[in-house]
Amino acid sequence: MARLLTAKENSVALLKQYPFIRRSDEDKKRVKVLGPDCPELLISQSTTDRGRTYVRTFSSSVYGRWNWLTGCEVSNALYCFPCLLFQSPGTDICWVTSGVTDLKHLGEKCKKHESSRSHLDNSLKLRLFGRLSIREQLDEGYRVGIRKHNEEVTKNRHILSRIIDCVKFCGAFELALRGHDESADSNNPGVFLGLVDFVASIDSTLKEHLETATVFKGTSKTIQNELLDCMFSVVREQILKEVKDSDFIAIQADETTDISTVTQLVLVLRYIDSKMNVQERFFEFIPLQSSTAVNIATELKERLSIILPDQKEKEKLICQAYDGASVMRGATGGVQKRIKEDYPNAHYIHCYAHQLNLIMEQATSHISKVRNFFSDLGGFASFFSRSPKRTSVLDEMVSRRLPTSSKVRWNFHSRAVNTVFEHREDLIKCFHAIRDSGDFDEITVREAGAYARILEDPDFRFFLQLFHQIMPLVDTLYARLQKRSIDSVYIKRCIQRFQEDIQKIRDSLHAMTVEHSSLSLQSRKRVALSSEDHQRIAAEVCDTILGHTRERFQFTDHLICATLLQCDRFEDYQVDFPEEALKTTVKAYPVLDSSRLKTELELLYSNEEFRACSGAVDFLQFFMENNLGELFSETVTLLKILVTTPMTTAEAERCFSTLKRVKTFLRNTMSQDRLNALATLSMERAIVTEMTDFNVKVIDTFSNLKERRAKFLYK
Repeated sequence: MARLLTAKENSVALLKQYPFIRRSDEDKKRVKVLGPDCPELLISQSTTDRGRTYVRTFSSSVYGRWNWLTGCEVSNALYCFPCLLFQSPGTDICWVTSGVTDLKHLGEKCKKHESSRSHLDNSLKLRLFGRLSIREQLDEGYRVGIRKHNEEVTKNRHILSRIIDCVKFCGAFELALRGHDESADSNNPGVFLGLVDFVASIDSTLKEHLETATVFKGTSKTIQNELLDCMFSVVREQILKEVKDSDFIAIQADETTDISTVTQLVLVLRYIDSKMNVQERFFEFIPLQSSTAVNIATELKERLSIILPDQKEKEKLICQAYDGASVMRGATGGVQKRIKEDYPNAHYIHCYAHQLNLIMEQATSHISKVRNFFSDLGGFASFFSRSPKRTSVLDEMVSRRLPTSSKVRWNFHSRAVNTVFEHREDLIKCFHAIRDSGDFDEITVREAGAYARILEDPDFRFFLQLFHQIMPLVDTLYARLQKRSIDSVYIKRCIQRFQEDIQKIRDSLHAMTVEHSSLSLQSRKRVALSSEDHQRIAAEVCDTILGHTRERFQFTDHLICATLLQCDRFEDYQVDFPEEALKTTVKAYPVLDSSRLKTELELLYSNEEFRACSGAVDFLQFFMENNLGELFSETVTLLKILVTTPMTTAEAERCFSTLKRVKTFLRNTMSQDRLNALATLSMERAIVTEMTDFNVKVIDTFSNLKERRAKFLYK
């Protein structure tokens, strides 16, 4: 009989030819799994009513209405699948032998049949087939076995939860975990195993398990890697859930090279969660085979298809923030252009912190005197860092180390300027002490004398004083750009304030040069530059900063929407409404209703109470706290767009810091999955802490990975 069975083992013709009761248990189970056969039938029925003839034809939709129906292509009739299989006493013969073809009264017949006792009996037998009998399930011994199984599961889940806590702790604080890519001997068990032993000392259940376990101990490198994969999966699932609930999303991406010379592209998501908090979530480190625009865009699109799987959700991606590299910002073939082809609302933002560094580099590199000043400034830290003996003299006489400078982080230059300015006299004494001590070699003595003369040079002192005033302003703006909760409205105000402060310094240059020239005359030192030259160069530095700030920080195109909610201009807008800015905003974000948004903004501009808000985040929180979301629906939508739009890629830079701490020289063969899991536990430990059922979800995911000898699922 088995040879006669075909792919249509559940067909009515075969069930009639080879009754269900005569088949093997394996064949019976296969038929149950296949369920009723639902073929298209050639049934038509003509009826005449009041001189008109109507033709009814069979529709396969009846299978969905009554899921127990099955059809026969041979007899072109409908049958009852459970009754055809079991045929208990009292079964209506037409549903198992000849079949039903009366389409006119099919509904009545089906309702009557599914209420019959024989049909219910046959359906119950089909449902319970392959399971234990009701008597066996109600048996006391069976219930005792279930109870013991569940008790064992409870114990195993408790033990696994404690091990998960240890993995979470090591991941959150970037401590080493033993894994398949790390070696450890029995004398050096590692932080993780030491932590497990400590937890076992205060948890008797875990201690007993570690001492007696033979099947599943839970501390092997394989289990660690599986738990890390499960944790990463649970956290990512939570992030994707938050993204799905948010109205808009933005991405940040940047690349770096790790310790094993692999190019890593980091992807960060920015959105507003259900509690109206701005979130910037690490999503993944992506290894790149090449750093071309095509390859980077392909990798990003692959991740975006996971984040925004629905075609309609593509409109939610409103921004992409990268650095200013040509491969990222290219208007024709760059990454931002390729992403925008698939996500039309994803406007490009050039990281403002990166642009601030470029502004300062431009202002200090094209003037030779200023360039020489920063070259000399960097030499101080270099002089002392080359010798512990020199450093000891510095510590003794200045009690302050000199910070090193960086070409890409101008706040490092700021620290160097401030330190040298505040301790200039002490540094001069330090260099003279090195020269006069007689304990140093000739090169050191010669360099110390040169640096002492640099510190006493009037030109150096003038530029030191100038940048001592400028760099704190750069520091303040840079620090504000690093915050996660910033928005374009707030940043525009910060930039305006920065420009006003730089302009104040420029206006006071005459007084500064007069004061400096008088001090230079008193010190009787040679003046290489006149006071007019000092003032001219200082003015050129300030003008360069102001000019590049206006050029690079222009709020045009999609960013012009920030000007609509710039509170210090509400009074002007009340008189002259910004029509062009509104048109540009609606064009950039078609989701906005222009007429309603204009009405809401006019009301905001006329109300003086709204002029105290300092940014889009404050505006949004005010509207939500006072339940004004429905009343100002379009304004709230605009605010969410502004808040979601990242102005920097600072979070991506923070991810790189974590990468350097997680993937070190001693752990340079770490797999990519393990790297992403450990990085997620470190950077997104807030999610792990806030999810009260995190361990439960991890255990459920871990249990379903594969068949395990240890029991973790309840019956």
